Amino acid sequence: MQDLLHHIRQCRICKEHLPLDPRPVATAHPDSKIVIIGQAPGTKVHKSGIPWDDASGKQLRKWLEVSEDEFYDKTKFAIIPMGFCYPGKGKSGDLPPRPECAPQWHQLLFDQMEKVELVILIGMYAQKYYLKETAKRNLTETVANYKDYLPQYFVLPHPSPRNRFWLTKNSWFEEAVLPELKKIIQNVIKK
Repeated sequence: MQDLLHHIRQCRICKEHLPLDPRPVATAHPDSKIVIIGQAPGTKVHKSGIPWDDASGKQLRKWLEVSEDEFYDKTKFAIIPMGFCYPGKGKSGDLPPRPECAPQWHQLLFDQMEKVELVILIGMYAQKYYLKETAKRNLTETVANYKDYLPQYFVLPHPSPRNRFWLTKNSWFEEAVLPELKKIIQNVIKK
């Protein structure tokens, strides 16, 4: 696993498409129980090299009801984004994750994590990639039907502060989905 993570950190596959020098950000361990697959690092995470080291990460840890120590315990959580490097700024937020990373690295990582019990798919890029034709028409429908993907996957919207309007409009998410997520997370990490 350490060799693979070293190769990932040295990756330069999409260097010419990135606004900043490549700095792949991912964490994993052979004993990881939960894999979090998000979009791509933002500028703060690019700078620190620590996944989810931003406001979105703070919100995600709140949703999961885990401490920072639990979240960054690689035997509990592997963190593998769809794009491992900051993709650049778009009109309404960051650009989509680079498409090269997931096909190049994800399966190699999963092959070395035999204890995974749950994969959390955050946002439509991860959901479309992993759920393929079983993903619903849009992210809201996919998240509303989260039980369809259990026990292998748990689907979430992105915890970005930019999504506050989505959260307000879809109050069922915090009322019904998050309590179920927290229960599942505790059952997995307490084993």
